[in-house]
Amino acid sequence: MSDNVLTDLRRLSLGPMAEALQHQMQQPGTYDDLAFTERLSLLVDHELQCRHQRRQQRLIRAAGFRMAATLNDVHYGNARNLERRQIAELGQCDWIGRNQNLLVTGPCGSGKTYLACAIGHAACLLDHTVRYLRMPTLLQLFGQARATGEFLRVMQRLGTVELIIIDDFGLRPLEAVDRHDLLELMDQRYARASIAIVSQLPVAQWHAAIGDATLADAILDRVVHNAHRIELKGESMRKRNAMHTADAEPNPAPPPAHDQT
Repeated sequence: MSDNVLTDLRRLSLGPMAEALQHQMQQPGTYDDLAFTERLSLLVDHELQCRHQRRQQRLIRAAGFRMAATLNDVHYGNARNLERRQIAELGQCDWIGRNQNLLVTGPCGSGKTYLACAIGHAACLLDHTVRYLRMPTLLQLFGQARATGEFLRVMQRLGTVELIIIDDFGLRPLEAVDRHDLLELMDQRYARASIAIVSQLPVAQWHAAIGDATLADAILDRVVHNAHRIELKGESMRKRNAMHTADAEPNPAPPPAHDQT
């Protein structure tokens, strides 16, 4: 009978519950004194926990993060201009529920992408849908969608994502069609969903980087005024990590002496 129950649970796509029941049967001394409802509650809790973990992993995979980053591994230092309290608050992701935005700026190698991915990862753990896109990839996606007649469908699909992270904003000048596409995306998400923009350029230079005064006003008006800001400073984290790695490596052994005989 026990084998039949286990088989039926798996047929019902309740594999974790079946595993938990099998675990209970293998340790009767631990669970025999519990009431039926208590044992059933443990089985249901295990099933729900496993489903939640699977959903989190699906959200993380779907986000397409550039880096496997977590807030626990964020490096804080006085020179980085990074406050633990601010990052902790952003990691709670209440700002996503309020449809607010996030702007992360700083010099090359300062850890902008890692930090944005870490915050996005935290959002996935809290069951928010996230999509990470580099600016060139986003513009290419729009161009391909327009060429195939699927621009509206792609825009609608992006509209269902609770947080979109746009990295490498402002690396190259925008074409006229790019500016219109970007405005369409910002307008669709304004007061409905969140955007995180990551850029080497300070926010004060974004207007010029967009390239058209009228469209720049419209785009930035929908992004900047309800946004949290992180302005990273300091030396390149890539350089710092490379130096630490070099310091940790043992000194190479000297080459063997040549035989002079």
